[in-house]
Amino acid sequence: MLAGLVLAGSALTPMASAAPGPVYKNPHAPTSVRVNDLLKRMSLDDKIGQMTQAERGAVTPEQAAALKLGSLLSGGGSVPASNTPTGWADMVDSYQKAAVSTPLGIPTIYGVDAVHGHNNVYGATIFPHNIGLGAANNPRLVEKIGRATALEVAGTGPQWDFSPCLCVARDDRWGRTYESFGETPRDAIANASAITGLQGRKLGEKPGSVLATAKHYVGDGGTTNGVDQGNTEISERELRQIHLPPFREAIDRGVGSVMISFSSFQGVRMHAQRYLITDVLKKELRFRGLVISDYNAINQIDGQEGFTPEEVRLSVNAGIDMFMVPWDAPQFIAYLKAEVDAGRVSRDRIDDANRRILAEKFELGLFEHPYTDRSLQKTFGSKEHRELARQAVRESQVLLKNDGVLPLAKKNNKIFVAGKNADDIGNQAGGWTLTWQGQSGPVIPGTTVLDGLKSGAGKGTTVTYDREGDGIDGSYKAAVAVVGETPYAEGQGDRPDGFGLDAEDLATIAKLKSSGVPVVVVTVSGRPLDIAAQLPRFNGLVAAWLPGSEGAGVADVLYGDYNPTGKLTFSWPASAAQEPVNVGDGKKALYPYGFGLRYRR
Repeated sequence: MLAGLVLAGSALTPMASAAPGPVYKNPHAPTSVRVNDLLKRMSLDDKIGQMTQAERGAVTPEQAAALKLGSLLSGGGSVPASNTPTGWADMVDSYQKAAVSTPLGIPTIYGVDAVHGHNNVYGATIFPHNIGLGAANNPRLVEKIGRATALEVAGTGPQWDFSPCLCVARDDRWGRTYESFGETPRDAIANASAITGLQGRKLGEKPGSVLATAKHYVGDGGTTNGVDQGNTEISERELRQIHLPPFREAIDRGVGSVMISFSSFQGVRMHAQRYLITDVLKKELRFRGLVISDYNAINQIDGQEGFTPEEVRLSVNAGIDMFMVPWDAPQFIAYLKAEVDAGRVSRDRIDDANRRILAEKFELGLFEHPYTDRSLQKTFGSKEHRELARQAVRESQVLLKNDGVLPLAKKNNKIFVAGKNADDIGNQAGGWTLTWQGQSGPVIPGTTVLDGLKSGAGKGTTVTYDREGDGIDGSYKAAVAVVGETPYAEGQGDRPDGFGLDAEDLATIAKLKSSGVPVVVVTVSGRPLDIAAQLPRFNGLVAAWLPGSEGAGVADVLYGDYNPTGKLTFSWPASAAQEPVNVGDGKKALYPYGFGLRYRR
């Protein structure tokens, strides 16, 4: 009966009162209380909408709001007309404005694959892919990269990053090997520090915090023959020993979301694995965040095109909370509602999914701050972030062979540079750069390896470049061949027939070698390459992996400005036919796990 009164001295005095708003809009109320209050106000349509994520290219802001969608995403290469920080912020905010204008005002959450920096957006800092960061063996550096990525993502609007990939790649033929930190669970465990970088010590605690995603649960790196989206045919014991531990670490770090793998375990698609999702992930490991499907992945449960009501039912009941159905949101919503109405999906399961989704939105502070913090755009592609990326490149280089040709003298030297990857920033960035599969050419700003060699040359040193190696003669003191792979991503990156140097690379190296000049080979690649047959002809060999936008970091190591510290987190095969080869399996690798040379001073 004291509502509307305040205690003033010893007297009760009336105060002006306003009708209290809904509890879920009170930022001081506990998250669980806010979630329960909001759930009571939501219709079944509201709840199913929250479980649905669509591609921005499939729905307008108005359509997304009408469908009550809980989330939007940009797939690889899906960008606004103006692929700039402002263009992105305007686009994301337009979806947000429509969402918060609905009766309940539930904000949407926008997701992107910022897997090595905010790689969809032109001008972002592009960091080395995970295979290089694993070789750097510096979890604190990876945390800093996560923080830098979060700032660049948040400043352009999205609040959700589908990263980090915590897969343990056990077969280098797999096209996603470069998304892995290494072939042992401890590599992914150590570098789960990326989660802390993205989210902060607590989600939403500081500006620029974005929801991180541990992916792909579970066993995607263990498929037979390294087939992407293939079948992981191992025992549950091995699954738990090799592939599960990184997810336990992610949960311990408070990761807000987990993405389910396209792959199968023992012949059953992960998206239908109730035991592994609900019993192991949610109950045994006590994961409290939201579980999201992969892109169109529920379509694959029965092996047929599209998805059916049965696939929707199986995946919801398996424990998936939000569904990435990029082009088919209305169909998914209709099927799920029918399954609920028929009693084949319980309302409790729908409420559980919504509790998880809404809790992350509340924790992120989306209800209080739904729109882009554009002040963070000052960090986008900043000098500080690019220097961080350059340091990551330096630390990721692995020196595999050196007969004394390295480091290159910076002064009074004559260096010849060749190879298709010496002056191609698209190749050195790899897949998931502006587009899904990536592309060759001058596609992003930054420095190539050649740029770094030229800018780092000291007094009296000349650096000459020809892609094919034409023009070299015996007057040069060293030749650097930057060779290896061109961009690819999942599926198209599988190499069942081998992963050696191509004909152009071999011809370039042969031309350099025929001059009599010592040859340093730098491999730009998303996996170890099959080079054992050519190795005797190399005077030096450096694995540069996929360094991203700051190729000058490779030159820093070649010149000796930074003494290489990188160590292999993948056993380097003696041949592609040896695959799979992993530490502890008794196979003799060309270079073992943990190998990496340093310069003698």
